[in-house]
Amino acid sequence: MITPESEDKKAFPSGSMGQQYGSNLSSSQPHASSQRLGWNGNTSVNGSEQYEPQECTETDYLLPNKLYGESQLRRSIREKHERAATESICSMMLQILVPFLLAGLGTISAGMLLEIVQNWDVFQEITEIFILVPAVLGMKGNLEMTLASRLSTAVNAGKMESAREKWMLIVGNLSLKQLQATVLGLLASLMATVLGWMAEGKMPLNHGVLLCSASVSTAFVASLLQGILMVGVIMGSKRMGINPDNVATPMAASFGDLITLALLAGFSQWFYSLLKHYSYVLYVVDLLFLCLIPVWIIVASKHPATEVLLRTGWEPIVTAMVISSIGGLILDKTVSDPNLAGIIVYAPVINGIGGNLVSIQSSRISTNLHMNYPPGEVPESREGCFSPCRTFIGSGANHRSAQILLFLVIPGQLIFLHAIHLIKGGHTLPSPLFTVFFLSASLIQVFSLLCIADCMIHCLWRRHKDPDSYSIPYLTALGDLLGTGLLSLAFVSLWCIGDLGRV
Repeated sequence: MITPESEDKKAFPSGSMGQQYGSNLSSSQPHASSQRLGWNGNTSVNGSEQYEPQECTETDYLLPNKLYGESQLRRSIREKHERAATESICSMMLQILVPFLLAGLGTISAGMLLEIVQNWDVFQEITEIFILVPAVLGMKGNLEMTLASRLSTAVNAGKMESAREKWMLIVGNLSLKQLQATVLGLLASLMATVLGWMAEGKMPLNHGVLLCSASVSTAFVASLLQGILMVGVIMGSKRMGINPDNVATPMAASFGDLITLALLAGFSQWFYSLLKHYSYVLYVVDLLFLCLIPVWIIVASKHPATEVLLRTGWEPIVTAMVISSIGGLILDKTVSDPNLAGIIVYAPVINGIGGNLVSIQSSRISTNLHMNYPPGEVPESREGCFSPCRTFIGSGANHRSAQILLFLVIPGQLIFLHAIHLIKGGHTLPSPLFTVFFLSASLIQVFSLLCIADCMIHCLWRRHKDPDSYSIPYLTALGDLLGTGLLSLAFVSLWCIGDLGRV
């Protein structure tokens, strides 16, 4: 029986649970002698339970652990929940490894496809499409991975147990994602047009219209297909008892690059064939997608969580799109140099793998903060000045996952390099120097991203911003920029010393 005021404070020490239930406790204190708290936080008066509806929050999952003292029974219950929430290194590695390899195969396929389509008429005539490539591919970080991170947190917090709440959350998030895809596709095409005009000094109107139609169509269709697939992956993970934080974000990218790039190439070539005699079709397509925007707004506003994101979720995804477009400009300039043309195969690989790995870490840290700390409060170890060593040195779950993710970079990229060699027919091998340069660029990229993620997510949480919606777009966009920049630097260095990159 919980009667003293000190016991109330012990049961709800500080944070969101204490804030959320504080009013209920304070009002019940005069009657504490006749009231008890049941397993699910329901009030029991004179031994009979009175169930009261309570708002479901992301801390409800841990509520039973907070209601008991330290008797032997209570201690065993608490330890059981703690053991269930703790993942072994082997379990974590296995859950991360399979989707990581699948994601790598997807990025390899995207790189090989990009090498093929770069010789198509539309890519030769309208080179600004290369500026679109990182921005459109980066939308999986802006949209799919962000959706995966939000739904993973909801699953771990027990927010998707009710069928009605589950489907409202899913439909609201998918509608929001379609709205964001349409707007981002339009902005990405405008950004590519402006950057192309600044680089070349000219930009024909019909080229700008084609970029707009291809970008919006690709973003909309790819977002719809991958969103439905993402929901299936998360629901399947929940049924199989797998932590969706470990598998959802890399699975979102496993074949996302390939699907998106194939759609971009297909739409671009189709619209290019219509450009001369049926250019009005391009305008009709743009108008159709713009007319659907009010529909997505109405549907997304039905759920409180997505209604908030309608007003506050634009800053990270728009900023990330701009950062990715700068990486696209670097790629456009590099591909146009005959001496550096081989970069086109490896750019999606290094960008995709870096984004996949950091998205796993971002999702895990975000879930940990949602489950254990109220907005504005962070662990004591993250309150001082940031140090890169804190990301990797330690025995906590987030330290272990950072170590595992960094460890996967070298063997993973070696596997992907060998796979590219086999897919291309096995006629040439990557030179030892190229392999060293490529692995170094990838290692620097992932190390930097993991450190930035650790600092960024805790800073966002301290500022009362949800990392699930803010961090992954920034991190994947930075991954595209760092990956393209470091890879371009590696190719330029190899060219300067006379290494062709293959033997």
